[in-house]
Amino acid sequence: MAPLWTPSPDRIVRANLTRFMAFARQRYRVQAAEYAALYDWSVHKPLEFWDAMWDFGGIAGSKGARIAIDMDHMPGATFFPDAKLNFAENVLAGAGRHETEPAILHRTETTLVRSMSWRELRAEAAAFAAALKAAGIKPGDRVAAYLPNVPEAIVAVLGAAAMGAVWSSCSPDFGVQGVLDRFGQIEPRVFIAADDYTYGGKTFDQRQKVSEILAQLPTVQHTIVGRDGWERFVGPHRGASPSYVQLPFNHPLYILYSSGTTGVPKCIVHGAGGTLLQHAKEHELHCDIQSGDRVFYFTTLGWMMWNWLVTVLAWGGTILLYDGSPFHPDPHTLFTFADETEMTLFGTSARFIDAVSKAGVRPRESHSLASVRTMTSTGSPLAPESFDFVYEHIKHDLHLASISGGTDIVSCFVGGNPIGAVWRGEIQCRALGMKVEVWDERGHAVRQQQGELVCTMPFPSMPVGFWNDPDGRKYHAAYFEGFPGVWTHGDWVELTEHDGVIIYGRSDAVLNPGGVRIGTAEIYRQVEQMPDILESLVIGQKWERDERIVLFVKLREGLALDDARTDAIRTHIRRNTTPRHVPARIVQVTDIPRTKSGKIVELAVREVVHGRAVKNREALANPEALEQFRNRSELQR
Repeated sequence: MAPLWTPSPDRIVRANLTRFMAFARQRYRVQAAEYAALYDWSVHKPLEFWDAMWDFGGIAGSKGARIAIDMDHMPGATFFPDAKLNFAENVLAGAGRHETEPAILHRTETTLVRSMSWRELRAEAAAFAAALKAAGIKPGDRVAAYLPNVPEAIVAVLGAAAMGAVWSSCSPDFGVQGVLDRFGQIEPRVFIAADDYTYGGKTFDQRQKVSEILAQLPTVQHTIVGRDGWERFVGPHRGASPSYVQLPFNHPLYILYSSGTTGVPKCIVHGAGGTLLQHAKEHELHCDIQSGDRVFYFTTLGWMMWNWLVTVLAWGGTILLYDGSPFHPDPHTLFTFADETEMTLFGTSARFIDAVSKAGVRPRESHSLASVRTMTSTGSPLAPESFDFVYEHIKHDLHLASISGGTDIVSCFVGGNPIGAVWRGEIQCRALGMKVEVWDERGHAVRQQQGELVCTMPFPSMPVGFWNDPDGRKYHAAYFEGFPGVWTHGDWVELTEHDGVIIYGRSDAVLNPGGVRIGTAEIYRQVEQMPDILESLVIGQKWERDERIVLFVKLREGLALDDARTDAIRTHIRRNTTPRHVPARIVQVTDIPRTKSGKIVELAVREVVHGRAVKNREALANPEALEQFRNRSELQR
């Protein structure tokens, strides 16, 4: 089988990764002519690798003499213990971009693209930082934002980081309790919100929700609501000179949140240095982002990909913000945005690619996409058929990088290799500096066999800790109980013959009929090929001292799940997998419950099916969908 794509010789020569290989060869005499050798060096000589990454990335600050200490402890290792830096100073440097060039291009469903220049961004961030300081905010205080994906959010996060405040955000589709479950734990002193937001052609007034939230956040001393509130807070400080507080490498930058579908969300604290250094590696080496590139990710402020996008500015990239539905007014919207802005990296999700395919959209025929060099996909495993769709119907000459990591590390364990081949259905590589292995139940490393994704070596973007977890018990329980001293990420994966990675789903959602472990993605892959099925969700149901597979399907409008369609689904799954993959029950629903970031919630559905309570429905974008799974007669026999 041939790869779907290989980079041209010219592309390889121009790649940042190629330059980094030369840099490592000159500094450390690393003999790495290909990715595999570079990866081996990065995990066997991690101090050399992260030292090189600091300098290659041009990190501004004092590095200090020590690269890391206690590297044999996880958790417990500390990177750059003597370093001082400021995240915002690095990001706003913009890799030398001229002041009049665009730093941000922003579009909504109803407005054309508007631009914020580097001069405007730097000036407004300086004003916001000065306003925080005048308000008595100190390093370590929390600034909480409840905002759509607008330039003011970028200004505020950088202004907060400039003076050492800690940023945390939710998107406006969160309900009151969902916001309180998050911000209520971290006790913010500043709260920023919008009056309203627009999605799918509808405008949603936020003022009542904001009032209810503020009534239950007693620590908030300063509120910035709507355009008028922004002007009152920031306006008096316009013209302030930029000022950046130099802080330790692990000074808290962000508080992100676990999905919260099995309880109150965990508050995950990420340090400024680890976030910056890890993103330098991912943006420059794995995504080949270069100064002047225009980088887009379809995201909200409730997903870590927004935080990932912010750091693109540090390497001189222009960030592209889209606020609204990706399908309004039609499924071509984001591809039109790509042409309007000369987008170079198109970041999206596996769900979006599948939805575009099923909507019959063929962007290669309707749009130029001449500027797009890279497409990244995350959020869930990208099916092999979606790889085919991208290359057949979006663009032939395109680096398609399926990537995976998460909120837990504000970055990726596995991702793209811009100088390597793309193989159908595979994530290209393990990320540099991340000693990723696949372990079986006994803790033995395996290849070309499914198992747990683990990381056996510390890395800079490990969480500083969890908020309100002084003894580290919650942090330890989240990642280190399965295999002591080893990060267990919770993904069920396989290392391929190409040294790529296939993700089969979350390991806590793995199906186990008759004692045979089956990743949910194996079934989703087959179901997604069937044109009548728009979405699906699969769980294991405890039944007669065993487990049986139950598949829920959302069909195209007007279709019913009759015997013929049920038989067709079972036949297709059996023909392309094994008899053990065939669902014992197939049930029609009208909606599939998802988190705010679009991930299906198999565990929540499993709880409902088994008659147990879902502890935090506020984490869901559509919690009402759960009621369709309760007391189904089809599952009582």
